[in-house]
Amino acid sequence: MSADKRRKFLKNASILAGTVLSGSLVSACNQDKIKSVQIQKKSKTYNWRCVTVWPPNFPVLGTGVVDLAKELEILSEGRLKIQVYGSGELVPALESFDAVQLGGVQMAHGASYYWGGKMPSAVFFCAIPFGMTASQMNSWILYGGGWKLWKELYDKVGLIPFPCGNTGVQMGGWFNKEINSIEDYNGLKMRMPGLGGKVLAKAGGAAVTVPGGEIYTNLERGVIDATEWIGPYHDYLMGFHKIAKYYYYPGWHEPGPMLELVCNKKAYESLPKELQQMIETVSLKYNTSMRAEFDAMNNLYLNKIMEESDVQLKAFPDQVMQSLKQISEEVIGSLVENDPFSQKVFKSYAEFRKNISTWEKVSEKPMGLYM
Repeated sequence: MSADKRRKFLKNASILAGTVLSGSLVSACNQDKIKSVQIQKKSKTYNWRCVTVWPPNFPVLGTGVVDLAKELEILSEGRLKIQVYGSGELVPALESFDAVQLGGVQMAHGASYYWGGKMPSAVFFCAIPFGMTASQMNSWILYGGGWKLWKELYDKVGLIPFPCGNTGVQMGGWFNKEINSIEDYNGLKMRMPGLGGKVLAKAGGAAVTVPGGEIYTNLERGVIDATEWIGPYHDYLMGFHKIAKYYYYPGWHEPGPMLELVCNKKAYESLPKELQQMIETVSLKYNTSMRAEFDAMNNLYLNKIMEESDVQLKAFPDQVMQSLKQISEEVIGSLVENDPFSQKVFKSYAEFRKNISTWEKVSEKPMGLYM
């Protein structure tokens, strides 16, 4: 190689090396910047507020959300701190949904049927009269396409839902007169929200909306003739066994109400992926633990009610249940007919329920005969 060619070769090689080195330095700098942003994001503290539809420190439900918030703070090593507010402490109970949607708070805990007036199909993700039980709801939500539909519905309003609790089958309610036929509902003033209230009204009664703190007084003074609440544990704490004669079962209006943890979508997506996953994982944990606590406590307090009062525990007559079921189908049919998305959800709900009932007929139901 001539001297001139050698000098030209060395010059080009030097330029190439400089370019490569420069590119490597730029790439390294960019990687350092990315790592720096990731570190800052991982070390950032997120201070959230969570409102609930439950009174402050309400057993199982309210206290469960407080425990959930504490657990998320521990798991995130203090990076996600959530201050929980009971109903009325920050916003009224039934304004929780709006508060999260508008971004005033980042999270809420409640029951989707409270938002049926805004989104009719929301009721299917909590409970409908003569609908699925708690175990069936879990199966549909997690493995039957229910959660996908739930997310699709809430995405329209900028929210993300997570299953987070279930009371199990509720009690049918407290009455001061016996229910022997469907005609006994004529003129009956009963505290019952949601679709159950619409069924009651169609059966001839009057569904009355009464805040939890006013139910006892209204029942005692005869403002209402009957009320439903949740189950023996909470009903005992409310003192209904002191002022009502008959305690009916089962809770046909809410056979397995699933509760929800709702996040503002923008706030949720601003979190690092690992914090997002923590919220989902912990909500699923409390979806199970709340139900387990209800079963354990309801068992104890049903015995306390029967031991400490003269209340008569009664099952609704089969004829009454059949009539209520028929009316329920009519009410749900009207809902589905008037809302396209409800048609889509109910199709999934009804098909899954039919299929899973086939399995339960040869699994859990036969075992119930021997318990």
